[in-house]
This record gives sequence, C-alpha cells and structure tokens, in this order.
Amino acid sequence: MTKMRAAVFVQPGRIVIEEKPIPPVGPLDALIRVTTTTICGTDVHILKGEYPVAKGLTIGHEPVGVIEKLGSSVAGYHEGQRVIAGAITPSGWSNACQCGMGSQDGAGTAHGWKPMGGWKFGNTIDGCQAEFVLVPDAMVNLAPVPDGLSDEQVLMCPDIMSTGFSGAESAGIRIGDVVAVFAQGPIGLCATAGAKLSGASVVIGVDLLPQRLQMSTAMGADYTVDGSKSDPVEEILRLTGGRGVDVAIEALGTQATFEAALRVLRPGGTLSSLGVYSTDLKIPLGAFAAGLGDNRIITTLCPGGKERMRRLMSVIEGGRVDLGAMVTHRFKLGDIEAAYDLFSHQRDGVLKVALTP
Repeated sequence: MTKMRAAVFVQPGRIVIEEKPIPPVGPLDALIRVTTTTICGTDVHILKGEYPVAKGLTIGHEPVGVIEKLGSSVAGYHEGQRVIAGAITPSGWSNACQCGMGSQDGAGTAHGWKPMGGWKFGNTIDGCQAEFVLVPDAMVNLAPVPDGLSDEQVLMCPDIMSTGFSGAESAGIRIGDVVAVFAQGPIGLCATAGAKLSGASVVIGVDLLPQRLQMSTAMGADYTVDGSKSDPVEEILRLTGGRGVDVAIEALGTQATFEAALRVLRPGGTLSSLGVYSTDLKIPLGAFAAGLGDNRIITTLCPGGKERMRRLMSVIEGGRVDLGAMVTHRFKLGDIEAAYDLFSHQRDGVLKVALTP
C-alpha cells in the first residue's frame, strides 16, 4: 500500500478527497493510521480563503489513531499503540520551546520569527484529515490514549479542549472569580468548562443559539445570556451588580465579541482572547479607559506536546469533564465535502463532527 486518501485544499471554497503518497518516515517521525479526526473552525477559515495555505496541502490538525510505523530513533512507543498528537507539534529544541512557548515554535530569521510556528498540521505540513498522518518529533508529541477511553472521548484534546482550557489558564482565574465566556461554540464550551475547573464561582456563557446555551449549562455555566434577546453587556453588568467580571474570554474572533468582552471587565480585569480574527481589531477608547484601566489583554495559541495531551486526557479519565457530547455528527472521510458544508454553515445544531477514515 503506497497511496492514501486525503482531504486536500484545492482553492478557496474547495477541499476535496484526493489520492496522495503515504509519507516516508524519518528517524524522529511516526506514521499514524488515523482512526478519528474532526473539522475545526480554523479549517473553515482555510476553506474560505481567509487563512492562506499551499494548494495541495492535506487539511486537519486533530488526530486520534494507531502507530503504524516508528522512525528509527523513536523510543518508548510501539507499533499498534493508540495515541493522539496535539494540533501544535513543538520540536522541543527551538528558542520558543526553550522559553516555554512551544506553540510559537518558529525558526528565527533575519526578518524575525514566524508566529504560530508550532501549528504545523494542515498549515505548513500535511494534516490529518487523511488515512495516515506523519507526526514530526514523535517523542515530543505522541501521547498514549489510556485504556477505556474511546476515540470520541479524547477527540477534543488535540485542539479544542487544549485551546479552551488555555483561555482560562492564561487569564489566571482564581477561586471565587466571576467569568464571562463570549460564544459557546466548541472552544467557548471548553473555556466554560476550564473556567469552572479553575475555581470560578460564577461562569456566564453568552451565545445566540439555544442549543449551545443548553450545552453551556452542561459544561458548567451558572448563567447563560442569549445575545439575540438582550444586550450581553447590559445583562452581564446586571448579573454582577454593576461590578463587571474578573475575566472575560473571547472565543469567536469578531470585533463585536471582543469589544463586548472588554466592556464587561471590572477595573483591572483580564480579557483572554482565543478567537481567530480575519480582520483588524479596533479598541474603543471608552471601553479601554483610554489605556488607564489596569486591564490586561492576553492571547493564547493552543498548547501542544505530549505532556499537555496527557494532562487533558487525565482530566477526562478522572471524570472531571465529559466532552464526548460535543460530537453531534459523524461522517466517513469520503463524505468530507458534505461534512464541511454542514459544519461551515452551522446547520442542524452541529457542534463537532467525527470523521472516520
């Protein structure tokens, strides 16, 4: 067997299944036979041409699978072992990694470093919406799946769970904090769960869709705000008695949600931004208190690496959170175009799809 099926970016508006060679395995690599993967909102940005990638690239960055072949220098794993790899695959040796920022694992050049360099799958190398995916620096990035956990239970770990939880972690949520999470898509739902696990006493989930607000409650939200029925800023200020929130997490990537998150902060509060923005952001003078509000704005790219994956799977194995309910639709890899159509248009209450090659 020398060929595999893969979802390939052809041009804006077109991702199709094509046959590609199964990649050769280098000394530090591992070839994974993908058993389950999914579609991310970032993949939709790629489909729409809002985030540029090379034509012919295999898309996808959330693999669950089985080790098919190990590189000659890879130790501590065995073929046939169930594993996941994070959407971010740091090398472990770069300046960014050595500074503790594996997500920014970009090679420095005379013109500076490449932001988001740790995101390689479906960005700078072939991704995992395919029958096989090559994992670079396997000993840094492969995490064995605990016995008893299904593919769908750990499917959110490589990106969605890691990203959502990082929104809470980067914000430094403390016990007793009040937190608002703007947008209850998959990342926002994971941010809601992460905020609750971090010790927030009150979590407020904001969205426009009733089914997502219901899921927000299941993920730990104490209050939900339907933005189609009331102004989220006014409602959150009412819920907090005018105090505002300690932390606002933005999980959509729009000017409106970013600005609303800024407006609900208490003095000295933190805006934790997880959204992927496709246009320039503007910071309104009043909401920013002319730069004198002691507020903090922080961005986070999904942490990766095997230890991050181990920790997230441990949270699931320990029963602290159940994200399997986020998988609302299932498709075969051959039906990828239908899956993208459903997911990109947010029809039929879709949250996440499971793709099985």
